[in-house]
Amino acid sequence: MTERIRTLRDQIVSRATHYVPEQGWTWSVIEQAAADCHLQDQGAASLFPNGLIDAVAHFSDIVDRAMFDALSDIPYSSLRSKDRIRAAIMARLTYLEPQREVVRQTLAFWTIPTHVIQGQRVIWRTADKMWSWAGDKATDYSRQTKRAMLSSILMGTSMVWITDDSKDIMVTQAFLDRRLENAMEFGKTIGTIKTVIPNLFRQART
Repeated sequence: MTERIRTLRDQIVSRATHYVPEQGWTWSVIEQAAADCHLQDQGAASLFPNGLIDAVAHFSDIVDRAMFDALSDIPYSSLRSKDRIRAAIMARLTYLEPQREVVRQTLAFWTIPTHVIQGQRVIWRTADKMWSWAGDKATDYSRQTKRAMLSSILMGTSMVWITDDSKDIMVTQAFLDRRLENAMEFGKTIGTIKTVIPNLFRQART
């Protein structure tokens, strides 16, 4: 994607979020946003060749970039990977705070049966970016496991956050901390299995 195309997509999707809380994610919303941005007829169609799915997926891309921008000043080197992931998720929620209804409509869009697979790809893409940013360099099946777990955590945390009116979203933070702790314990178990099983096979051969 060229910088020019991404900028135009950013402008349209950002403008669309003004309409989404009331109208949901519809192609007419994207067309109205494109018109607001003074694009010619069919401009939106050329920028989003797969239609509305491309536009909603691009909203996630905008949020990803905003999340990482917000993380530029954290003490990265002094944080464990779990703490880096937590910081990323909290930065994401902070950025999205003024757009809760947009997030609600986005979640509803991805739960439509014909959209579920693409929605899973979008959240997986975000999880992959977050783990890469956190320093994960795994290339074996643990890479897939980590991303699957984080995708689940992102979805679960978003569902809690969307209705959380507690001070400083403490309910969401408590939920997130529990899920991350459980994920880390699971990761340790997987790591132990990867070490123990080969040793058992070696012992069986001797």
